[in-house]
Amino acid sequence: MLLSPVRALAWQDAPEVGALTLAAFGDLFDLDPRPEFLLLGTGAGLRQPPRPLVRELEAMGIGVEAMDSRAAARAWGVLRAEERWIVAALLPL
Repeated sequence: MLLSPVRALAWQDAPEVGALTLAAFGDLFDLDPRPEFLLLGTGAGLRQPPRPLVRELEAMGIGVEAMDSRAAARAWGVLRAEERWIVAALLPL
């Protein structure tokens, strides 16, 4: 699932964590203003995203917080309740 403050979409053809690229997220980051950071739910367990992806997002001013997908879903609820401008990408368990 791909989440932004304005919509939720099924993440069709989501790659495994190690194969993530910026293109895999579609237009998720095309918000005005840009999101503060990406909550990346990596499935049943924590897996680190590829360093090139993290560097590319950081160059855009977007931080990356990786965690298992359940934790990311909980964090999404808390942070959006605080009206934080964030996006999330949750891989299936």
